Amino acid sequence: MDHLSHTIASELIHQFTDFNRRVRTLAQELNEEQFWIKPYPYGNSFGNLVLHVTGNLNYYIGAQIAETGYIRKRELEFTETHVGKKEESLSALDAAIDTVIATLETQTDSDWEHSYSAVGVDDVSSRFGIYLRCAVHFHHHIGQMIYLVKELTRAS
Repeated sequence: MDHLSHTIASELIHQFTDFNRRVRTLAQELNEEQFWIKPYPYGNSFGNLVLHVTGNLNYYIGAQIAETGYIRKRELEFTETHVGKKEESLSALDAAIDTVIATLETQTDSDWEHSYSAVGVDDVSSRFGIYLRCAVHFHHHIGQMIYLVKELTRAS
């Protein structure tokens, strides 16, 4: 792996690992019920956001780059509730992060430029682009998770 390729992969691994740590830290503040509560009719629960980020990573990186065979059921990411399965949902996110890291560790200089296409990302054209998009997407939802934790724990 070239120096620049190694730097890119290492920095992305650091970000995905940190994002996962942040989600787990935030989730510790919520009990099983709070994890799945949708405090507003127009929003998502913390748990549904975890399912959504997990599905996003498993599809765009797992299925498309690692060829895991994952089949995404995006609508269920927002509608399923798994009260009593908080740790199971967080463990699924851990596994998705492990897949992302494994793929990042194998990227060569030329892999970053490989063409990339998948449903829902018509404006992404390379592997580097999808890793970047997934990191930005994950970070965006962490902001929503922070807000949900503050809302759900402020009365406690």
